[in-house]
This record gives sequence, structure tokens and C-alpha cells, in this order.
Amino acid sequence: MMTDFGEILKIVGDFGRFQKCLVLQISLGSFSIAFHMFGQLFMVMDVPHHCDTSWIHEISPNLSKEQQLNLTIPWNTPGSYEECHMYTQVERDIDSILQYGLNSTEKCRNGWVYPSGEEQTLVTQFDLVCDRKGLHDISMSIYTVGLLLGALVSGSLSDRIGRRPVTLFSMLLMGAFGVGAAFAPDFYVYMALRCLVGVAVSGFTISTVTLGAEWAGVSYRTHTVVISHCSFSIGQMTLAGLAYGVRNWKLLQIAGSVPVLCLFFYIWVLPESARWLMTKGKIEEAKKLLRKAAFVNNQSIPPELFEQLTPVEKDTFGTILDLFRKQHLRNVTLVMLYTWFVNSLVYYGMSLNVGNFGLDIYWMQFVFGAVGILSCLCCSFLLQWFGRKKCQCSFLLLGGVMMLLITSIPQDLPVVVTTLAVVGRFAISASFSTSYVYCAELFPTVLRQTSLGLCSMSARVGSIISPLIGLLDKYHPSISKAIFGSTPVIGGILCFLLPETHGKELQDYMEEGVDGQRSCEKVNGSYEIGYLTVKEDGQSTGHTRVTRL
Repeated sequence: MMTDFGEILKIVGDFGRFQKCLVLQISLGSFSIAFHMFGQLFMVMDVPHHCDTSWIHEISPNLSKEQQLNLTIPWNTPGSYEECHMYTQVERDIDSILQYGLNSTEKCRNGWVYPSGEEQTLVTQFDLVCDRKGLHDISMSIYTVGLLLGALVSGSLSDRIGRRPVTLFSMLLMGAFGVGAAFAPDFYVYMALRCLVGVAVSGFTISTVTLGAEWAGVSYRTHTVVISHCSFSIGQMTLAGLAYGVRNWKLLQIAGSVPVLCLFFYIWVLPESARWLMTKGKIEEAKKLLRKAAFVNNQSIPPELFEQLTPVEKDTFGTILDLFRKQHLRNVTLVMLYTWFVNSLVYYGMSLNVGNFGLDIYWMQFVFGAVGILSCLCCSFLLQWFGRKKCQCSFLLLGGVMMLLITSIPQDLPVVVTTLAVVGRFAISASFSTSYVYCAELFPTVLRQTSLGLCSMSARVGSIISPLIGLLDKYHPSISKAIFGSTPVIGGILCFLLPETHGKELQDYMEEGVDGQRSCEKVNGSYEIGYLTVKEDGQSTGHTRVTRL
């Protein structure tokens, strides 16, 4: 007698050497994603600047630097010159200028001058100052648009052609366009390349989450997500040190993008999801992969096991609309969409404003990375002890409460603000990791990538809106923090409506309701057959048959 894929995985090894190598491969790719997410923050830090007023040297070439600035640049505050305005250029001799001075002002006409001897940044390369300063925020939004587009395309594409090709293609695009951005001739080309990098990052992230979850056994699915998220946090900590040591933005861009290109050998070693192959009726390919996994895990598969597997004659492809046609999927989808939206909104709201919590940007990024590792490790144990539902609710509520508390703390207490921010970041990071695990378990195999893509799209909307919420601080400094605090509290309450998936086998088809997910435990000597067709006494049984062992 034969059971479903979960039972096959127990025989093959549900988290043996094969799965550990797979998680390692996913983690090495996740390490580089931190750079693409946050690397630009270190390329656009404020640089002292003033208008280029070298025109006065044509009138009097012997003026010192101080004399030139005193004559051509108005004072902003005592001891500092105006950064974005200059005195209007005139056709007068130097004696007249010295006697009467210059009165009318205008915006910088001939560009800007930056401190000499400093490494080139995005700001100095493309003059992202004054009226062009907003291009930095626009470029971050363009990148998140790329993440959204990647989620839109890669989710359904991965359900159609497989997890492996989408992952490999995403890695190629991530490295190629990341390096290409360092050689962009202007900032608009740079933004376009960053958008394409965002598409690739999104494709890699959601494809590898599913790939890892579908190869791991019930008790180890959390590990595949948590370990890759730990790798992302380690990458974030490494980025802080790398950015501190490499101040030239082009070298930093190349250093952060090249590592993923070094993983070209994945084309030979990265496996496809055997579970996905089964749902597509590619039984022989699935058998080949299962034999390989069993060999690597030093396990043996009974020959009669494979003889019982035959393709299932049913539609194995779903669309986004299917997530809303069935009530049990619709309810889960709506709650998860909001959960991912809130996670991203608060996560990036805190990450992109690391300089507003009282510490140096390099140290704060390092601390946030360390907190991310801690949250992943805690998340791994807590999900096993308390389940997905309770953890998702608790993390969201804790993160929201911490942000709400920050609104009541005076800004002259930076240590208290930083402590609350770190705790809030811990909770939101843990919530993000939980949502990846939870989402992979709530939806069936035929729609898993599509649902992850849709949830990822919702998250990207949150990341796009996040910088805009920060603009509300000009009306009151607590408005943005109040929003970042209240939205996750609402999300935590909504998560009580979700079913628990801890200890349940993954669904494969839409007909299997969430509450009907199979437990990994044996109940009354019976197991429910999944998507495999089992030959019993020469007769083929359907995939919904319950077979007594």
C-alpha cells in the first residue's frame, strides 16, 4: 500500500543531507539579497555641497576659495553657506562687485561642488541634491515596483514551468543587472536597472521559499525559511561593514552584486520540486529526483513503491481567481494579503529610517541585522512549540505595541527609543519569517507559488507606501509611528481567523480545505491519500481515497 508524498518523503529522508544542501544553496543566494534591499542607503548619505560659482574666476582668477564663496554664495546660517542658491551671475568687474556686492539670488545654474578627496557616491555622481534630492526616494519606489512586478510574474510562472528555472533565471538577472547598475551613464538608467534587479529578487525569494518547503518534512518546513532569513540578516550585517569600508558607490555596487554570479554552478546542482513534478504528472522525473535524494540521504526506497505511482488525471493548474472562488481559500487569502502588507510596511518603514533611532546608520543597520538573526532563531523554536497561528498573532501585536510606545517617548531619550525600535524590529522580522512559513502551508501545491506571488505583491505595495508615510512627519513626528504601530495590531487580531497548520501535511489540490489538511501523525491506523494514484489489487483508486495500512 502507498500513501501520499509526505509518506514518501519520510522514507527518502524528510531533512537529510539532500535537504540540508538545498537549504544551503538557498541561503547563499539569500545572503546577497540584503545588499540589493538596503545597499543604496549607504550610497546617498548627505554630502556637503554648494553651487559651482567658478564663473567669478573669469573676472578675477586670483581669488582664494574663501573669497569666492563669500562673494558668490549667500549665508544660510552663521558659519554655513546656502547649498542650493547662489548670487546671480553678473557682467561687472571685480572692484564693482567688491564695492557693491551681489544681491539677487537664483538656483544653482552650473551644477554643484563637493568636498575634494572623498569617495564618489550616488549623490556626487548624479547630483542628487536640491531639486534632484527627491530622485533618491523615487528610485527606492521604482525598486519596490520591480519587486511587485516580479511577484506578479514569477508566482504564476513558477507554478507553470517549475521552481528551479525561475530561481536560476532570477539569480542571473539579479547579478547581471546589479553589476550593470554600477556602469549606468545616468540616474534614470540606474533606476531602470534597479527595477529589473527588484523583479529578480522577488522571483528568487518566493521561488526558493516554495522549493525548500516542498522538499522538507512536516517538522522541518520552518527550518528552510528561517535559515534562509538568517542568511539574509547575516548579509545585512555584512553590508554594514562592507559599506563602512568601501565608500565608492560603484565598487560597493559591484561587490554586492558579483557574489550571486559566482553561484552559476547551481544550474547543475539545484533540484526541482519533486512534489510539483508529481502534480504536473511528470512521474518519471519525480522518481529520478526522489532516488537521488534517497541516495544522498543514505536511504533506500522499496522498488514496489514507485510501481504504485501513476499520473493523476485532473487539472493541476490554478489561477489567482481560484484563490477567491472557494470560501476557505478566499478567507485565508484576504487575511494573508493584509498580514504581508503590514509586515512589509513596518519592516521597511523601520529599515529605511535607521538614522532616526538615535544611532549611527552603520551601527543601526548592523544591530538590525543581528536582531534579525535572533528573531529567526527564536522563531524556529516558537513555531514548533506554539504553532503558526499564535506566533503570527503575537509577533504582529508585539511589533505594533512597540511602535505605539515610541510615539509617547520624548526624542531626547534616544536609548529608550532605540531599545523599543529594536524590540519592534525583532517582532516584525519574526512575523515576516512566520508569514513565509504560514503562507507556504496554507495554500495547495497547484496554487502555492501563485498565492505566494500575490501575497508578495501585497507586501510590495506596503514597501512602496512605507517611504510616503514618512513624509507625514512634517505635520507631526508621531504620525508615521502611529500608523506603523496601529496597522500590525489590526493584523494580529485578524490572524486569529486563520486555521492552524502546525504538524499538518501540505495540501496539493484546491479541493482539500485548509481544515482538512492531513496530520503527519497516524490516526486510527489510517492515512488519507493525497495526489498519488495507488494501485490496489490491480485497481486504480482516486486521490481522495483513505487507505488503511
